[in-house]
Amino acid sequence: MPKQKSHSGAKKRFKVTKSGVVKYQKTNKRHRLTQKDHKRKRIARNMGICGSANAPTIKKLLPYK
Repeated sequence: MPKQKSHSGAKKRFKVTKSGVVKYQKTNKRHRLTQKDHKRKRIARNMGICGSANAPTIKKLLPYK
């Protein structure tokens, strides 16, 4: 049986932990950081965790992670 291909966009954006949780980096931390308030930047520092509704779909896009 042939191997499946991983989704190129998904493998750049998501990581699956050993316990099966899907992590992603939050937005608003790339440019124009001087005018964003500290609270917004602090919240964006932490990794986000995908909800239970979206996690199975993302895991299908990343079959070998």
